[in-house]
Amino acid sequence: MELKEIGKIKVEGESIFLQINKEYIKGLQGLESFSHIDVLWWFDKCDNSNSRSVLEVNKPYKKAPKKLGIFSTRSPERPNPIALSVTQITHIDYEKGIICITYIDAMNDSSILDLKPYTPSVDRVEKPNVPEWCSHWPLCYEESGDFDWENEFLF
Repeated sequence: MELKEIGKIKVEGESIFLQINKEYIKGLQGLESFSHIDVLWWFDKCDNSNSRSVLEVNKPYKKAPKKLGIFSTRSPERPNPIALSVTQITHIDYEKGIICITYIDAMNDSSILDLKPYTPSVDRVEKPNVPEWCSHWPLCYEESGDFDWENEFLF
């Protein structure tokens, strides 16, 4: 299997943007009509044998069960440290390959693996079922910004 980095996530103070590598800029054509994108990126700070061997974690969320399987969490520690974040596009500079975004839970210089346009017809589930311990979480991306996430985690 071969993965190719298509760019880097840049976090510079209040400014957050995706810097797409020159050879992939043509792939951005048509993206300006979408308000949001799915960003697949690499949790590079967790790319080590210890983090990749984690399959079960002790209660990461205050209301969660005592143990959870790693695939029931959004932890960066996992067999393949791939992350998925939905973010809002605020501006695209096609000449420089820069996509300005509102927020992403990544560190500066994290590698971008892929971008996909967010489309409600395939990305949105109208009435998802979730465990009781997280059923009070916001129902949409827009509400998540005002939610007290710090009060949800045990770390």
